[in-house]
Amino acid sequence: MGFMSAQPALLQIRSVSKHFGSLHVTNDLSLDVFAGEALGILGPNGAGKTTLFNLITGDLFPNLGQIIFKGQDITRSSAHLRCQLGIGRSYQIALPFEGMTVFENLLVGAKFGAQDKSDSVAHERCVQILDQTGLLHIANRLAGSLTLLDRKRLELARALATNPELILLDEIAGGLTEHEAHELVEVVNQIKKDGVTIIWIEHVVHALMAVATRLVVINFGEILAQGDPKTVMESPDVKRVYLGLEI
Repeated sequence: MGFMSAQPALLQIRSVSKHFGSLHVTNDLSLDVFAGEALGILGPNGAGKTTLFNLITGDLFPNLGQIIFKGQDITRSSAHLRCQLGIGRSYQIALPFEGMTVFENLLVGAKFGAQDKSDSVAHERCVQILDQTGLLHIANRLAGSLTLLDRKRLELARALATNPELILLDEIAGGLTEHEAHELVEVVNQIKKDGVTIIWIEHVVHALMAVATRLVVINFGEILAQGDPKTVMESPDVKRVYLGLEI
């Protein structure tokens, strides 16, 4: 069944296709994402998951189809405009501004993404997010000196500093120990409780299952299955394609 809402979808992806020459990465893909849900996305490598994120954030434009956010057509809008409209994003490979402190990294998001006009408002937002993500004690440390877990936390915190209504998380649990992944899940669950809508691409399935209210499995740029996470993971097609099991 999955997450349902009587309200119009926050994000509407309508028959979106993206190809690079003869390589079709997404193919006539349609998906609704509703305010307040945590949508998990699974799929084998090369399935088109990160390309879908790039299409939502404006890093890529589709060849065909339409993307609508809060009722506004953003199909051809720039990435910075989408950020200002309320779409935040973390990247699979964390790339902070290494010569800046952790706090300064967040200030970039607050001033240019959330467009906080007041320095005091921006500072207050950043301190709150640093506390929420467990980074407050290293706020003045240079980002280039951080451990992998803290880089992942910073990537998430910097996205939150843009004050998103929708946040896209790209494999933020990858490379973490089980304990570290558990800590990250707690942070993401708190973000969900705070009312931010989440789309999370992840290969660490137990982390994703601890957060997701609905699961979508993508294969060859098309949706293979979607719905309640446990039901989707029990699907014979999903077990065959994603887990490599013959059913």
